[in-house]
Amino acid sequence: MEEYLAFWMFLTVFFVLLSGFPVAFALSGTALGFATVGIQLDLFDTAFLHALPNRLFGILNNETLIAVPLFVFMGVMLERAQLAEDLLESMADLFGSTRGGLGIAVTLVGMLMAASTGIVGATVVTMGLLSLPTMLRNQYDPAISCGTICASGTLGQIIPPSIVLVLLGDVISTAYQQAQLDMGIFAPETVSVGDLFAGALIPGLGLVFFYLLYIILTAHFKPESMPSRIDKHAPRETNYQQLFAGLLPPLLLMFAVLGSIISGIATPTEAASVGASGALLLSFLRKKLSLPTLRSVMQSTIKITSMVFMILIGAALFSLVFRGFNGDEIIIELLSDLPGGKISAIFLVMLVMFALGFVLDFIEITFVIVPIIGPILLSMGIDPIWLGIMIAINLQTSFLTPPFGFALFYLRGVAPAEITTMQIYRGVMPFILIQLSMLALLAYWPSLATWLPEFIYKN
Repeated sequence: MEEYLAFWMFLTVFFVLLSGFPVAFALSGTALGFATVGIQLDLFDTAFLHALPNRLFGILNNETLIAVPLFVFMGVMLERAQLAEDLLESMADLFGSTRGGLGIAVTLVGMLMAASTGIVGATVVTMGLLSLPTMLRNQYDPAISCGTICASGTLGQIIPPSIVLVLLGDVISTAYQQAQLDMGIFAPETVSVGDLFAGALIPGLGLVFFYLLYIILTAHFKPESMPSRIDKHAPRETNYQQLFAGLLPPLLLMFAVLGSIISGIATPTEAASVGASGALLLSFLRKKLSLPTLRSVMQSTIKITSMVFMILIGAALFSLVFRGFNGDEIIIELLSDLPGGKISAIFLVMLVMFALGFVLDFIEITFVIVPIIGPILLSMGIDPIWLGIMIAINLQTSFLTPPFGFALFYLRGVAPAEITTMQIYRGVMPFILIQLSMLALLAYWPSLATWLPEFIYKN
């Protein structure tokens, strides 16, 4: 009977989430409802609920999670400083005269914005408002234009410093320690956010390379879809001083934040504070900092951070009740009994996450699914850094998969009326295939994710 309640609990929260009910309350409400039923049927031990205060204290006491509001603040402040506008204008001047040049410019700016802000929504909206009209005016294929903007906007999911990697790093670290304790290792090793940052660099830059390769090949074989720039009103000559001025600040900020973490000089939280201070300074130097701007940035930061932590609290309650119904043991049996061992288990988990990405947000998958399956997979001897990067790229794909990919919604909200939803869907398909190919490459060559962390921290 407990097994059935665990199954129905998971199914119920899935449909409640689809209804559009706030995620945090859907998780906690479903958990409390099923806990009440379990108590009435004498199938649920209330000791699991008594553990909730300790879980919440652990969440609020977690120094790594303090990096979340700081990185959010940095990203929102840089977006308000209109960094993307200058970058895009300079890159368009540099590459615009070649076929596919605007697509190359959008991808490179998306990469730099990802390394500077890590906020997908802000990047997609900004790039959609700035670059989509220019691309359409220069007779770019609408589908390719939309796909390029959406895909480049999601690079903030995988290229550090990424909020996804911060959250995922904390969850993976907890799961790894739990897996080692379950195996009788009472001095467990840990995995840090810095490990995931280092592990994500090569796959993240690899995605950028494949995006650019696709754009260049498309421009070569279908030149009518990506012509050279014909906008007579835009400047033809590259202003290298403006290009340097646009590139230098985000690059310096990226090296200050990422370099301090990877080198071990600063923790993720300390590096995030450096990034937030750098964003403030950059906004001040660009004369974009004012009291209304600061108030708006802080309000946005509070809203986003509150959403993340409310979901985290709801997920903690859901996880406790799910374990109270022996749901974790059911999943252990399911994954352990698969023919093919850990390879089949990884494939099934990645497939389920990819499917859930059609309808659920990355935060929900990170906080609900990963704590359940993480300890099970890691107890099979799977490398935690490799698993974390595999999950991160899979979650990045969820932003692009129709019909509910969030990047598609962001672009749809700012795209001109003549752009159809089907054009957006059609445009992202090649990029989804590219990301799935990167996932396959990472599965075949785990060293793409594990080599750099080992080189930095173990040599």
